[in-house]
Amino acid sequence: MSESFQYTRLVQFRDTDAAGIMHFSVYFTMMEEAEHALLRHVGTSVVVTSEETTVSWPRVSSQCDFSGTAKFEDEVQIQVSISRIGTRSITYEFTFFNAGSQIAQGTMTNVCCEITADGPKSIDICNELKQHLAPFVQQAE
Repeated sequence: MSESFQYTRLVQFRDTDAAGIMHFSVYFTMMEEAEHALLRHVGTSVVVTSEETTVSWPRVSSQCDFSGTAKFEDEVQIQVSISRIGTRSITYEFTFFNAGSQIAQGTMTNVCCEITADGPKSIDICNELKQHLAPFVQQAE
């Protein structure tokens, strides 16, 4: 059975719009924060640098559907799971909750890349990372 990673974030005043609710763009920032927290949880980072290379995860797709709101000082809970780990990309699923009610659902697909002088070059995801992330991969029903 798969599990989800839990990330909690307090809505800051700067996160709100003129209507006093969390601005749509903040959901994307929170998705990225939650992804980074999951990667730290499994012992890595969104940017890994060694003597030979730097590996990072550029986003190639991101979307979010909204069904509720959050306001200043609300505590937003984000459940993070993985719908797909491919050879070179990962697709994350994010479910946002405020006071127990779902307020948004988002996805983000990132590609594993070596950062070179000519820009990012996609590379295979290492098996060790796939193993660390395996508990968070959604199982087909």
